[in-house]
Amino acid sequence: MSDTRPIGVFDSGLGGLTVVKALQKLLPSESIVYFGDTARVPYGNKSKELIIEYSNEITNFLIKNDAKLIVVACNTASALALDTLKKNVSVPVLGVINPGAREATKATLNKHIGIIGTVATVNSGAYENAICDIDKSIIISAQACPLFVPLAEEGWLEGDVVEKIAAHYLTPFNEKEIDTLILGCTHYPLLKNVITNQVDEKTILIDSAEAVAREVHVQLSIFDLLNNSGQKGLLTCYVTDIPMRFETVGKRFLGSSLDNVQTVHEV
Repeated sequence: MSDTRPIGVFDSGLGGLTVVKALQKLLPSESIVYFGDTARVPYGNKSKELIIEYSNEITNFLIKNDAKLIVVACNTASALALDTLKKNVSVPVLGVINPGAREATKATLNKHIGIIGTVATVNSGAYENAICDIDKSIIISAQACPLFVPLAEEGWLEGDVVEKIAAHYLTPFNEKEIDTLILGCTHYPLLKNVITNQVDEKTILIDSAEAVAREVHVQLSIFDLLNNSGQKGLLTCYVTDIPMRFETVGKRFLGSSLDNVQTVHEV
């Protein structure tokens, strides 16, 4: 039996397209419906109550569009809204926190992991809790990097200003001698070169997109939801606003041009 319904993926902006890219690579037959809440980005400086409200709205929208599984590609929403979403919907719901935490615990050699994310993600302690559930002996250092999301959204990925901001956030990690750094936001992979310049050259960067894709494959298999048609899946994108540089930034996240994009004014 082949389930041709799409996978639903959402993020506060376009960063979740990095997860879409990983899904397309691992599961090319799966169609995907992506929702980027570009009018209300970023989520990282908003209250837990508001993030839960937005996440519920978007999840319901994706289910109305026949999503068979939901991926919360936003780290902030994964940290603050995932448990609520799992209780509210009948389809499987996955976040990005646990897959990233598992990858980091496998990668670290000196058992000192760094985490960067939005203010809301860092304050939630979600990564710390996930890592401690796996290995309580691991030392964790976390740093909020609130300017990274707008920099990624605006396409400011290099230059003196970006380097100085990155240095301000990341230099303390070198003094703490972390050997693994979790990029705790789907926007941050775009800044990977800048981040690499500021941390120790031996530091391993953990981008959870591939780990999330593998977890989606497992869940689709468990619930007998895989699309075995052999045909290439379709990507449909919904956004709440068309921001400046939308096509350029979207292409940078996805690795290919964005087609089938529709604007939704009311979720």
